[in-house]
Amino acid sequence: MKIEMSRKNLQHIVLKTEVESQKTELSETFTTSEGIAIKSTYSKEDIEHLEHLHFAAGIAPNLRGSYSTMYVQKPWNIKQYEGFYTVDESNASYKRHLEVGQKELFVAFDVATYRSYDSDHKVDIGDIEKVHGSMDSVEDMKLLFDQIPMDKMSISITLNDNILPIMAFYMVAAEEQDVKLEQLSGTIQNDVLKEFMVKNNYIYPPKASMKIITEIFEYTSKHMPKFSSISISGYHMQEAGATCDMELAYTLAHGLECIRKGLKAGMDIDSLAPRLSFFWAIGMNHFMEIAKMRAARMLWAKLVKQFHPKNEKSLILRTHCQTSGSSLKKQDPFNNMARTTVEASSAVFGGTQSLHTNTLDEAMALPTDFSTRMALNTQLFLQEETQITKTVDPWAGSFYVEKLTHDIAQKAWILIEEIETFGGMTKAIEAGIPQKHIEQAATKKQARIDSYQDIIVGVNKFNLKKEDTITTLGVDNETVRKQQMERLNKIKAERNSEKVKDALLKLKEAAKFSLNLNNSGSDKHKAKELSGSQQDGSKNLLVFAMEAARQRATLEEISDTLETVFGSYKAEIK
Repeated sequence: MKIEMSRKNLQHIVLKTEVESQKTELSETFTTSEGIAIKSTYSKEDIEHLEHLHFAAGIAPNLRGSYSTMYVQKPWNIKQYEGFYTVDESNASYKRHLEVGQKELFVAFDVATYRSYDSDHKVDIGDIEKVHGSMDSVEDMKLLFDQIPMDKMSISITLNDNILPIMAFYMVAAEEQDVKLEQLSGTIQNDVLKEFMVKNNYIYPPKASMKIITEIFEYTSKHMPKFSSISISGYHMQEAGATCDMELAYTLAHGLECIRKGLKAGMDIDSLAPRLSFFWAIGMNHFMEIAKMRAARMLWAKLVKQFHPKNEKSLILRTHCQTSGSSLKKQDPFNNMARTTVEASSAVFGGTQSLHTNTLDEAMALPTDFSTRMALNTQLFLQEETQITKTVDPWAGSFYVEKLTHDIAQKAWILIEEIETFGGMTKAIEAGIPQKHIEQAATKKQARIDSYQDIIVGVNKFNLKKEDTITTLGVDNETVRKQQMERLNKIKAERNSEKVKDALLKLKEAAKFSLNLNNSGSDKHKAKELSGSQQDGSKNLLVFAMEAARQRATLEEISDTLETVFGSYKAEIK
């Protein structure tokens, strides 16, 4: 009997110890890269005080979705970003998309085009058509859309500081296809501030770059009603190492800057705000990304409301997402399909309106037809097989997700206020503030990986002893470069050089006038002439760039002309 009692006592002690141990484990917290403490368990008490729980989808601040029905009536748009190593290959791909009924296209270019170099630029030979096609003149744009009805396709163009000549090429190509500007629909990225922060494909100083953006705002708002004049990008910030709260804050702060510039140019908040769209990265932190998307809509509505819009639609955050490129690894690359699936589901649960899913081989090369199909099918699986489109905001009311939404919104708001103390995003970038924070975050992120606090399967844990072979798409860029240079030389030989020179001179004078530079003497007379031509609201920089494009001025010629006025920007290393 005594032995039995001792055993019972022992069992009681062991059980009590286990329970206390479990309580200790549950009380422990994990701190994310954003500095948000994550508890092991959440309950009703964690969200009782949260005000945002009372808002429905489609009603400002749109926390649960930009539209009341979200995916129940219509799923998100599948919008795959693509480009091939020549404009001819890209054109053939677009035609294949048309055959299966696709109406939206993302247009990509090679690195030389992003840097505003023509294909015959000697310094950049290695980059010519290494990844996507070159865009030297309007003739390349015409080839890109050959036999493709530009009035029937929604086009997204991913360019920034050199968007003026590319946009001019696009508009003149449409003009020569007998398509009116008001028939064109789509989006241009046109987001130069993130170039200064992380991507570094800038040309002109921040203020001049913002002036170009404003000129495009003004023109497209009057002549291209179906075209969104900017896609404000947080994607590249996260790719460079920014935490989710940084990506959220700096992207919205840039949106705020765009509104102020547009209003200063004479635009109305209700005509300006609906033309802004946002572009987010979606990484592997599943619930944080869901919370980020929900918080973004709430914070944007708060920011826009201060300008007193009359139309509730002005408070809607229009958004596109892309799964993370930096999460893709060349080690054990088939893992990338699983990563993309997780990230795509985060974007959908967060309420994105359109989505691009990356391919498994993008860490090594251009996508193959197989990997492209798998990436596209990932979205089709989510839309057609999972049933997650049958209800609006399925994570609404979750103790964890709602608290996380509140926490990341609070973190982001602190960063937005910091930007405001510097006078807005342009001045904060000139002071190097967001760049410094992102670089610090990137360093900490790499330290977490190196110390195994963050696990990357197949990279710092669960490595393969021998990598599986994978077929990648090879590019003979010497051959395509030769073809591109032959085309470029032919254009230069056949065009009227005097008309090109005259068009570029007028563009230069227009650039001077736009910044009120050297407004004296002969420049004063020219400024008066240009001012008269701008009275109808259409003769801005974009119009002069279009005339240069009509005369077959090249990308580099137009860009260099602007650079003689605006100057070039060199970042100060801090």
